[in-house]
Amino acid sequence: MKKDVLISITGTVISEEGTPDVIELVTAGRYYKRDGKYYIRYLESEATGFAGVTTTVKVEGNQSVTLTRSGPSASHLILENGKRHLCQYDTGMGQMMVGISGCQIHSALDELGGELEFRYMLDVNSNLISRNEVRISIKEANGHAEPHVYSN
Repeated sequence: MKKDVLISITGTVISEEGTPDVIELVTAGRYYKRDGKYYIRYLESEATGFAGVTTTVKVEGNQSVTLTRSGPSASHLILENGKRHLCQYDTGMGQMMVGISGCQIHSALDELGGELEFRYMLDVNSNLISRNEVRISIKEANGHAEPHVYSN
């Protein structure tokens, strides 16, 4: 199973001051299943700050989500419920080590697409930087979709 899909992503970042920042991205991508895991792959746009970067989201049920960015800003982030992982993150200005603490993962993905939601906390040197929520919706593509980014 490999298919062209329409991917809708809503990301909310809540800074330590409590100020939420919401960004929405609608783009075309690929969706497939391999070895019991679902994969979502798409090309980032300049509006997200990651132009030329390919993002791959690997979903292992409600257990873990791995986000890998390849290209000019390479990163590998691992989220697992109740666990903290140290991960390399490229800010565009250079690499840094960040802590990713998975809080909640809910996957309702199947062969047709579906929904994925996950929450995590991001820290640097064990100091909380932000709480993050991501919602991804996958639907079969009916034609070509150009990337669109909406920010609040």
